[in-house]
Amino acid sequence: MLIILPPSETKRPPPEVGSPLDLDRLSFPSLTAMRERVMDALVATSHRRDALRRLFVRPSVAGEVARNEHIRDLPTRPAVDTYAGPLYEGLDAESWSSHAEKRAARHLVIASALWGAVRPADRIPAYRLYICARLVGMDRLEPTWRKFLPPILTDTAARRGPVLDLRSRAYQAIGRPTGLDDQTVTLRITPSPGGPAHIGDVIAKRVRGEAASHLLSSEADPEDPLDIADLLAMRWSLEVDPPGERNRTWTITLIQRDSGAGVGSGLSRS
Repeated sequence: MLIILPPSETKRPPPEVGSPLDLDRLSFPSLTAMRERVMDALVATSHRRDALRRLFVRPSVAGEVARNEHIRDLPTRPAVDTYAGPLYEGLDAESWSSHAEKRAARHLVIASALWGAVRPADRIPAYRLYICARLVGMDRLEPTWRKFLPPILTDTAARRGPVLDLRSRAYQAIGRPTGLDDQTVTLRITPSPGGPAHIGDVIAKRVRGEAASHLLSSEADPEDPLDIADLLAMRWSLEVDPPGERNRTWTITLIQRDSGAGVGSGLSRS
């Protein structure tokens, strides 16, 4: 199994002390040269007067943009502890057992605009870089990363069975495993009948994180998308849609109850 997570635009601030970034110690060393190039462009862009416009951010995060200029010297944290948005709140890595932590080290990859792909324990600094940013000398990053990430994700997925891709379309655009659509699962989150008309983005992200954490905490090793569905059905009511004319991948729809995820609530296959 391979679980691909997006980054979070929200990061925990750098710790007061700690080791700085060491690119040579990050996973997937074939990405080092590209990471260097993106980081150099980010530093140069963050120094410019038009940095906020190029990075697609509001003035309220100008301090985070200025911090980008010192990214090589900032103290680092494990990647899974650096990101702090709703998905990572749902993932709740601090609560993982040693078993879940070991599984995450094998099965979890975080894809991002700056690092390409990292493992949960890879130490990175806080930074501000959205995938649609237009960096000095590079412009959009999606086409560039697509030259590097697909073979890495494909190779990783081939050794791990099915793929659960929890990224938005914007981050899927930087690279997907090649030739594995029939083994790839995406998650939709929908309210239970009689509940609210729709699920907000914050709640949907949190539930995706909870789903990833649930799979990592399991003793089972899913061998195909239906195995993933069976494991998630232990906690959520859900529906399963296989690949078809409209969707290239499997879609699992989790039905979110008002008070949280339903436990042991069942599986429906379309």
